[in-house]
Amino acid sequence: MKFRPCIDIHNGSVKQIVGGSLKDEADSALDNFVSELGGDFYADLYRRKGLKGGHIIILNPAGSQYYEADVNQARLALSAYPMGLQIGGGINSSNASKFLDMGASHVIVTSYVFKDGKINYDNLKELSREVGKDRLVIDLSCRKRNVDGNNDYYVVTDRWQKFTDVRLDLDTLDMFSEYCDEFLIHAVDVEGMARGIEEELATLLAGWGKLPMTYAGGVGAFSDLERLKVLGQNKLDVTVGSALDIFGGTMVFDEVISYCNI
Repeated sequence: MKFRPCIDIHNGSVKQIVGGSLKDEADSALDNFVSELGGDFYADLYRRKGLKGGHIIILNPAGSQYYEADVNQARLALSAYPMGLQIGGGINSSNASKFLDMGASHVIVTSYVFKDGKINYDNLKELSREVGKDRLVIDLSCRKRNVDGNNDYYVVTDRWQKFTDVRLDLDTLDMFSEYCDEFLIHAVDVEGMARGIEEELATLLAGWGKLPMTYAGGVGAFSDLERLKVLGQNKLDVTVGSALDIFGGTMVFDEVISYCNI
C-alpha cells in the first residue's frame, strides 16, 4: 500500500474540505484547513520525501472567479515537482495537454466522460487518444445511493455534486480500464471527516485489482490505515488529507509514510 499525497486547491488556496460540502454556488465549502503556504511548498515536500503519484485537485469550476488563482497554484506545484504529480478538476480534451505541458505526469478526469448521468464514450475515447492511455487517470469517486431497494455505490461528478446512473462495480472498472492507466476513488460521504474509511467500498475495490488504484476518504488514525491494508489486500494505495499534521490534523506525516511503506 503506497501513500499518495494530495494538494487540494479551492478559492486560490491549498485546503482540506469536507467533500460533500462543496458547492459551485458562491464557491462555498466547509473548510477543515486553509494553508498559508502555496502549492509549491507541498509539492517540494513530496518531492524531497520521494513520494510519486500524488494528485492535485482544482476544486473550483472553470467559470469561477477563483479558477485562474487555482490554476496558478497548480502551476507552482507542478513546477516544483515536474512529473511527480497528477492533476484533476475540469480536465477535458481542450486543456489536458496544457496541464501535461506544465509538468503533470497524468491528468485525472471525471465529469468530462459523463453526460446527463451517463458515460459519454465519445469524450472518453477522445481524451484517451489525446493524452494516451498511459497518462490518463479516471476518477470514479462515489456515494451510496438507494436504487430499486439496493444501496450501492454510484459515481458522482461535477465536484461530487451530481449522481450518475453508473454503479461502481467490477464490470464498470473493467470497462474504464481499457482507457486509463489507473483509478482515483474518493469515498465522498466520508471525505474530509477523518472518522473512518468506507469498509464496504475498500472491499469492493480490492476484489478487482487489475490497475493501480488510490482510495481516499475517512482516514483519521493509523487503525484506519491498518483496516484499509487488510480489506484492500495490499492492492489499494491511499491518500490521507485532513488527518495529517501538515494539514492541521494529528497524524504525523513522516509516520504515515513509514507505515505505508511497511
